[in-house]
Amino acid sequence: MLTPCSMQHFPSDGIQMITPDLRGTDGSSGITLLAEELPERSSASAIAGREGADRGPELIAFTKVSLDVYRAPVLRDLDWRLAAGNAVGIVGANGAGKTTLLHLAASAYRPASGTALVLGADLAGPPPSEVRRAICLIGHHSALYPQLSLAENLRFIAELHGRPPSMADAALQAVGLARAADRQVGRCSQGMVKRAELARAVISQPTLLLLDEPHAGLDPEARELVDFLISGVRERAGAAVVVSHDRELLAPLVDEVLELRDGRLSPVPGFG
Repeated sequence: MLTPCSMQHFPSDGIQMITPDLRGTDGSSGITLLAEELPERSSASAIAGREGADRGPELIAFTKVSLDVYRAPVLRDLDWRLAAGNAVGIVGANGAGKTTLLHLAASAYRPASGTALVLGADLAGPPPSEVRRAICLIGHHSALYPQLSLAENLRFIAELHGRPPSMADAALQAVGLARAADRQVGRCSQGMVKRAELARAVISQPTLLLLDEPHAGLDPEARELVDFLISGVRERAGAAVVVSHDRELLAPLVDEVLELRDGRLSPVPGFG
C-alpha cells in the first residue's frame, strides 16, 4: 500500500538551489530557498543500473507489458524506455489508461505479463523501499492528510526523508503558502492543495517525478513551479513523466510526447 510519502526520495549531492519566482494564493512573494547540505546517497545511475549505448541509465524499461484493472484490459504489449535526464509527455483520450500507466511506473501495480523495470527494480515483485522512496507521484487525488495542517503534512514528509523541519517550512514559502501553513488541508482551496502537493517534490527531490495533470487547479503564475520541478529532476540525472490534456502547456516542458492508444504508446508527430 502506498503511503502519502512512500514514493518520494532522491537527495541531491551537496547543496541544491531552489529558486522559483512565484506569488502565492496567500499573497506571499516567491523566495530563493537554499536546502541544507545533504548526505551523499545513491545516484540515479546506481539505482537504475542499466545504460543504453547513447543515453544515460534507463529509469523506466517496459517490454511487452500488459495490465488489467478490474479484469478490463488497459495496457497491451506496451514497450517504453525513459532515460535519465529526459522528460516525456503522455497524451490520450479519457479512459485510455494514462493514470494507470503512471501508477504502474510508481510501482502501485504489478504487470499481468511482460517485463517492467523502474529504477532497476522488477515490478513483478515488491520493489525495494529505496526505489519507492525515489519516486514521487502527484496525481488527481491529494496524498496529504486532510485533518492535518499544511505545515504538519510537509514536516512529516521531511522527517520521513531525513530532512530538517525547516526545509518543509521553506518549501511552503517557496510555493506561496507560508501564511497558510497552519490551515488544515481539508479547509484549503483546490489551488492551495495542488501547490502543497508540488511542495512534496521540493522536499523529497525524487529521481522519478510522475505528474498527472499538474497544471489543473493552478493559477497561471503558479504554473512556473511545474516547469521548475521538471527542470530540477532532470538536472539531478532523474526523469519526469507528465500526463496532460493541454498539449500547448505540455510541449515546452518535455523532450517528446507519446500518445497512449489501444494500450500502447506511440510518438506524436511534431514532437521530439
